[in-house]
Amino acid sequence: MATKAAKKRSSSAKKSSAKKHSAKKSSARKSTSSSRKSASRKSTSTKRSSAKKSSAKKSSARKSTGAKKSSSGRKYSPSAGKDVEREMRAMKQGKLKSGRSGKKVTNPKQAIAIGLSEARREGKKVPSKKS
Repeated sequence: MATKAAKKRSSSAKKSSAKKHSAKKSSARKSTSSSRKSASRKSTSTKRSSAKKSSAKKSSARKSTGAKKSSSGRKYSPSAGKDVEREMRAMKQGKLKSGRSGKKVTNPKQAIAIGLSEARREGKKVPSKKS
């Protein structure tokens, strides 16, 4: 009989500790959500001020350096984009093969690289390869 009473006491103790634990969790949730809101407010205000500062720096940098010109227009020609698009479709269909080994290409980055290299060979406007 003593064991039954001990079991009842231990189960009631577990329930009360579970209630306390859940109450702590809910209060922790409330505090984290309020801190997130304040953090997001702070970050948006800092983003705005940093954007203003960076635009001011860019305009002053443009005025001072006259030798370096930024390229206007597109970096990649539209036809180069179509080549990449075609290679991506072939990769998704499982038809795109690697050059030397002839293995199937499954990585999207590799498909893009193949499309750009073909565009370079055809003489389309594509930036040079980074090494």
